[in-house]
Amino acid sequence: MTASQTPTTAEELRGAGLRVTAARVALLETVRDGDHLGVEAIASGVRDRVGHISLQAVYEALHALTAAGLVRRIEPAGNSARFEGRVGDNHHHVVCRSCGAVADVDCAAGEAPCLTASDDHGFSVDEAEVIYWGQCPDCSTATSS
Repeated sequence: MTASQTPTTAEELRGAGLRVTAARVALLETVRDGDHLGVEAIASGVRDRVGHISLQAVYEALHALTAAGLVRRIEPAGNSARFEGRVGDNHHHVVCRSCGAVADVDCAAGEAPCLTASDDHGFSVDEAEVIYWGQCPDCSTATSS
């Protein structure tokens, strides 16, 4: 494969040491096509692509894909888990307090300044999880009307 070619979903699964199944391919594509989807929305997207899949199978596949680093799980306080396909960088999120909408936010400056803790207590920090809270534009408009 040349540098200009991107691996297929099946190749990514194999590269992560995972068995390639229609359900896993559909799940990974659903997460990547979605926007911080919850488990029910992912299950619905997979069913649209391949037919029946149990919720338990979705949970198991999400666990495997997350452990393999192919998807990222986020769980803002007071919200259910969401999954995204943007992995491998140290981006953050902004969450609407009213409707729960989630959007990506790149690190404020530099490569990953948030990884330099003011006191790391001896930990070797490799990831920082920052969540900004507020209201999305739609909810802000509705509140001010």
